Amino acid sequence: MSDLVRNIIRFVLFILIQVYVLFQIPPLHRFVVPYLYFLYILWLPFNMPRVGVTFVSFLLGLTLDFFTKTPGLHAAACTLIGYLRPFLINILIPQEGADKSYKSPSGTSMGWAPYATYVLILTFIHNFYLVLLEWLDVKSFVFLLGKVVATTGVSLLLIMITELLFFRKEKFRTNSV
Repeated sequence: MSDLVRNIIRFVLFILIQVYVLFQIPPLHRFVVPYLYFLYILWLPFNMPRVGVTFVSFLLGLTLDFFTKTPGLHAAACTLIGYLRPFLINILIPQEGADKSYKSPSGTSMGWAPYATYVLILTFIHNFYLVLLEWLDVKSFVFLLGKVVATTGVSLLLIMITELLFFRKEKFRTNSV
């Protein structure tokens, strides 16, 4: 199966799981909302251009906004992590590292510590920006930070479960099309 088809299927599946499964779970005292859909952005191939990652991230967020009737909320958060993703990968992977040999970010391609850092940072940024935009109020910063930490914890748990259940076979890059 080609990478394009695989990524289109992932896009649709992540949206459907988020909308029809995770958003149907009642939030814990309106405090914790499980997010998994942005893992699609984290799994995009290394060789995808920065503009392409940012555009696909915006499209993912906009699609989720369409289903949830939140104009631009998820699009903004996804665009932000899509834009920051290549910078973070360049910081976490040494120049002679796995970026040159593997197709996409994973524990195997980046090493488990850098991959966990990559997922943790982008998950926290996504959730912080999303909650900040949702509330547009920093008066109760402790409550805002508590919601971000709780949502990030639940999201990281879902990401770990997803990584374990759907282990991706690592593929090396090739020069062929």
